[in-house]
Amino acid sequence: APKKPLTKSQSLGEPLARGSPQKAPAPHLKELTFGTADGELGQLLESPAGVFAVVLGCQEASLARLSAHMQEELVGPEERQQLLQAELAGKRWASLAVLDPRPCCQSGDAWYFRVGFTFEHRQLQFAAKVPKPCCSSLGVQSSLGTHCSIQRLLGRFTDRLPRELVLPGIPGKHSQGPSREEPVCAAPQPVLQVLLCAEVPQQTLADFVKGSHALHRTSPGHYERLGCLLLLQLCMGLEHLRGQNVAQGDLCPENLLLVECPCPPQSQQGQKEPLGLSLPRLLISSFFKVQEKQRPRSSSQEQDWSQGIAAPSPPAAAELNVGRLIYQILHVDISLENILGFGSKRLPEIPSLSIYSAGLKRLTALLLHRDPHQRVSIEQARGILQVLLWGPRQELFARSRKSLELLRSWLEVKRALLLLRFAENSAGAKVSPGLEEWLCCQYFQGVTEHTLYQITQVFYA
Repeated sequence: APKKPLTKSQSLGEPLARGSPQKAPAPHLKELTFGTADGELGQLLESPAGVFAVVLGCQEASLARLSAHMQEELVGPEERQQLLQAELAGKRWASLAVLDPRPCCQSGDAWYFRVGFTFEHRQLQFAAKVPKPCCSSLGVQSSLGTHCSIQRLLGRFTDRLPRELVLPGIPGKHSQGPSREEPVCAAPQPVLQVLLCAEVPQQTLADFVKGSHALHRTSPGHYERLGCLLLLQLCMGLEHLRGQNVAQGDLCPENLLLVECPCPPQSQQGQKEPLGLSLPRLLISSFFKVQEKQRPRSSSQEQDWSQGIAAPSPPAAAELNVGRLIYQILHVDISLENILGFGSKRLPEIPSLSIYSAGLKRLTALLLHRDPHQRVSIEQARGILQVLLWGPRQELFARSRKSLELLRSWLEVKRALLLLRFAENSAGAKVSPGLEEWLCCQYFQGVTEHTLYQITQVFYA
């Protein structure tokens, strides 16, 4: 709603009209702005408790608006995506411009090519996803809704592969098969199903981890914070999928995509972080429909979750996979036997390199517990990662006993400080809010003191 101008009568308290006063209905807290008329605002200021409620309500409403705005900056307006999907319906390779004949990214189950398409007089870039022959099951990707951690499908078609496209050799086949420099498919080019995806992946999580050994050694705090933020995005995506009765396919680093976030405004271009230090978006790109959502009752009932799409695992396998991913991100080798707890009661040690190391070690122990009933869920893992990133820290409870009142007060102060930080950064023209700020907003917008109490009980036990 447009802001109401601050008129003289409103600012100085002059009567708006003669006659008997009529009390207007109290405005909703979400509708309050700096330009709200003093006559309306005064109804909420009749007691200190009323003022307190107004301030807290306005903070929560502001966080929700900021979060929605940042999400739109990250993924684009929903209406525009729907228009784009309609425009791409029925289009094939002939309507697309191949921007690079070689894949921009190769995941475990697909090749990705950068393609261009003209829409509303603008040249847009998409990723053409070409599934590998061994991974023809494309699941239920067209009905997943919009989420920052889920690969978005704009269209699909079946067509003969353009001759200029190069499909590198499939990893793992080291015999007399073609090399990475030779096309797999000889003429005539095969007819393949293609998915058009909104985001163009730069690399997989496996590529990122493989190339980040030096960064982990030289800047362990920064690297492990990046790891926490990537894991948080993964957990949020898995939660979204479970809400739609859908599960991830092969949840391994090779099938998790990393996408560069939108470029900052022109005034901030010179402040761009060096490669490897900036936080990318993490996308889940492999899905299947869940048939059974019940968790296994004992370790002996665990299915072979390591086989990925070939043998879809139970929902509980997501917790095991996330636990294994933590070790892989931290460059610690771990075997399947270690994870399932059959060969050893002790998990591999995680070195204490930063303030995040102990928390990640605690989280892996909770995710990989031998007893399925003792494991934390993906929702709890997401909450633990948020606490590890933004608090409350254990030191909060050193002076005062943990209580709902203490946690409520902590939340109220942190929300106020977060909004002040956004305001100060905006006034100082430092940096526009990005992915990390959106993730932080999501946390403080939705968390309650009750949730914090439960999460900290588990995490700090």
